Amino acid sequence: MSTKALSEAQIKNNMDRMYKWTRHIYDASRKYYLLGRDHLIDKIQGTDKDIICEVGCGTARNLICIKKSYPQSTVLGIDASDEMLKTASNAIQKAGLQEDLSIAQAYSQSFAPKSLFALKKKPNKIVFSYSLSIIPPWKESINHALTLLPKGGEIHIIDFGSQKELPAPFRAFLFWWLKMFHVYYKPEIEDYLGDLAHNKKGTLRFESLYGGYCYYAIFKKN
Repeated sequence: MSTKALSEAQIKNNMDRMYKWTRHIYDASRKYYLLGRDHLIDKIQGTDKDIICEVGCGTARNLICIKKSYPQSTVLGIDASDEMLKTASNAIQKAGLQEDLSIAQAYSQSFAPKSLFALKKKPNKIVFSYSLSIIPPWKESINHALTLLPKGGEIHIIDFGSQKELPAPFRAFLFWWLKMFHVYYKPEIEDYLGDLAHNKKGTLRFESLYGGYCYYAIFKKN
C-alpha cells in the first residue's frame, strides 16, 4: 500500500491492531534483535540544554534509558499507537519517572512538539529507533523532523541494515521474519539522507554495525 493511501487514522488503527497484544511482550522479545539502541543512547550525549524527542517511542524503553543516562536533558516521546502508549505510561510510572518524562499520541509526519508538550523552544535532537522501517511515510517524517529542528539540531537513527556481511540464509530468514510484522529494510532511507547531505541540507555521519545488521546515522541540520 502506498504512503498516499494511508491516512493518519489508518496508520493509528494499523498500529493499534498490531500492538494490542504484542505490546505486553514487546521488550522481552525485541531485545534480542533490536540491536544498537544502546549505542545510539551512548552517542546522543544529552546535556542540560538538550530537548530530546523520540519518534515512535513504543514502550518507552529508550526514553527511560535516555533519561537515566542524561537526567539533565528534557526527554519526550510520541507514538501513533494508543496501545503502545498504555505500556509506555505503565513503564514510566514503574521507573518512577512520571514527573520527568512526557509522552503523547501523535504522528511522525505532522507532530507539533511545542504545542504537544508546552515547550518554549524546539527539540534539538530527534530520535528514530527502529521506527522508520515501519513508518509508511518515512520520507515525510524525516523532512518534518528537519523542519522542527533548529540549525545545528540532529536526527539520530538506528534501524535495520543490509545484512550484507552476514550469512545469506540468516539474511533471508530475518527479512522474511520482519515482513511478518510489516517491517522492511529500506535502503532508500540511506540514499535519501545522502541526497540531503549532498544538497547541503546538513551533514551525515553513518556507521554500519554488527556486519551490516543495523546502521546508525546522525544527520546534523545546516
